[in-house]
Amino acid sequence: MEAVLQTRGLLSLPPNPTRARSLLNPSQGLKQRLFASKPLGLYGLSLSYKRVPSVVAKPNGLSPKGKSFICKAEAAAAADGQPLFREPEKPKFLGIDLVTLKKIIPLGLMFFCILFNYTILRDTKDVLVVTAKGSSAEIIPFLKTWVNLPMAVGFMLLYTKLANVLSMKALFYTVILPFIAFFGAFGFLLYPLSNYIHPDALADKLLAILGPRFLGPLAIMRIWSFCLFYVMAELWGSVVISVLFWGFANQITTVDEAKRFYPLFGLGANIALIFSGRTVKYFSNLRKNLGPGVDGWAISLRGMMSIVVLMGLAICFLYWWVNKYVPLPTRSKKKKEKPKMGTMESLKFLVSSRYIRDLATLVVAYGISINLVEVTWKSKLKAQFPSPNEYSSFMGDFSTATGIATFTMMLLSQFIFNKYGWGVAATITPTVLLLTGVGFFSLILFGAPLVPTLAQVGMTPLLAAVYVGAMQNIFSKSAKYSLFDPCKEMAYIPLDEDTKVKGKAAIDVVCNPLGKSGGALIQQFMILTFGSLANSTPYLGGVLLVIVLAWLSAAKSLDTQFTALRREEELEKEMERAAVKIPIVSESENGSLSSETATGSSSETSTPSNI
Repeated sequence: MEAVLQTRGLLSLPPNPTRARSLLNPSQGLKQRLFASKPLGLYGLSLSYKRVPSVVAKPNGLSPKGKSFICKAEAAAAADGQPLFREPEKPKFLGIDLVTLKKIIPLGLMFFCILFNYTILRDTKDVLVVTAKGSSAEIIPFLKTWVNLPMAVGFMLLYTKLANVLSMKALFYTVILPFIAFFGAFGFLLYPLSNYIHPDALADKLLAILGPRFLGPLAIMRIWSFCLFYVMAELWGSVVISVLFWGFANQITTVDEAKRFYPLFGLGANIALIFSGRTVKYFSNLRKNLGPGVDGWAISLRGMMSIVVLMGLAICFLYWWVNKYVPLPTRSKKKKEKPKMGTMESLKFLVSSRYIRDLATLVVAYGISINLVEVTWKSKLKAQFPSPNEYSSFMGDFSTATGIATFTMMLLSQFIFNKYGWGVAATITPTVLLLTGVGFFSLILFGAPLVPTLAQVGMTPLLAAVYVGAMQNIFSKSAKYSLFDPCKEMAYIPLDEDTKVKGKAAIDVVCNPLGKSGGALIQQFMILTFGSLANSTPYLGGVLLVIVLAWLSAAKSLDTQFTALRREEELEKEMERAAVKIPIVSESENGSLSSETATGSSSETSTPSNI
């Protein structure tokens, strides 16, 4: 028995432990060993306890139950000189746990496929609605305000109800498969039939009656299938990227893994931006080489939508594989469990949470800020590249440049997170957007004196504005993908499961288009007030400054709350580890040795004193 106990590291006994009195005799030195200075146990935590009524030996050597306990668990650890509990070393590859790699690699591939699709869809939707007959860039603010936002709200309400009745796996497939089916149907069915299903004659009659100021709203009706594609492409970014992917990533990763690998997810994603930009460029050039009378845009759409469908099926396969073969991390068991709530109860709960409100402020502020600059830039872009081929080709180059810039930022982002933390990383994106936005608006407002200089390098003020606006979008989006998105997703991890699921649905699906629609409403108001977008440019710059300052304030507030939640979660996990069953060796009345366990749930167990 002594050999077994010593092998397990529980106790070092003197030879022949026959009698309780001799065991507890101070002359043998055991008392000093038992009550020596406490060693540190699991993860540097002291295993001492405030009260242990059923496990501490009485001075007379006998407990009320007729047993004399001869040691505490921490004394056994001290006797051996080893920690009481030791986790088995996990297998590693290149210094990374294999279990972690089984999560990170599929997540990176999923993000690659999702962003590859999103780049194709984003570039295609702009070409469809901006260059279509009877439409222009003015349709975009109306689309974002009166079509995209209501559909996003409707989706969030539906998603909240589905989250209450479906499992996480069923919810994922229920949401993503309709997207895949729609994009396949658009390329092979809706677009070829667009000349038959678009009410061009009715739109022309209404335009003649109402006047050109209603061109935007009437264009939505005129090219309704293209507008539906535009909204579905926008929702792919909000739903599939923000809700499905990041929700799944937050479910299977820990905060430490997120800090290390979330910025690196974007590396694969921005390789996808580079390749998808080249894909759009390839199909743009393909249309140029087709003979007269051939609808090259239809051929390009079929090819690109086929790629989108294949990538979507790959996403589903990777999701299935991770769920089947990768173990989920253990979360703190002391998280507050929240009951299932209805739609209105969920909205009231989310609005009442300061944490969720700050997160929503970040998302809405980004949407308004980027929209204030982006719509103005796209109007300049169509003026410079009026044909669909030229417009699509430029967007392909733009996506490739965005991928390269973001790839570079991703390499720096891990250093920023490790060196400066979450708070600094969260403030970089609004700072970059503010500085680049000021440069873009300044060129538009004060570009006249630069005309001779630009002419010497073969550029016009319009072309210069297009390139500067492109650089503004590239730098802003690279900062968003490499820093803003990882910061936002890390902020969800410490939340309980109910808040995490419904909070993401409300913030990412509703607040994202709400920010874009808010920017569009501001622009519409400015245009109606000051007569034109150019006249309202100085005021748009002032609005941009106010929005970014509110963004920075919300980021600072969220940093404080996020840090507090992280500390609370770490404390709860340490308390759970300290509540692991501890073997206690005792001697009964008949002199035989027996073992008992002390757990954190028993009424007689000890309570940690140094957590």
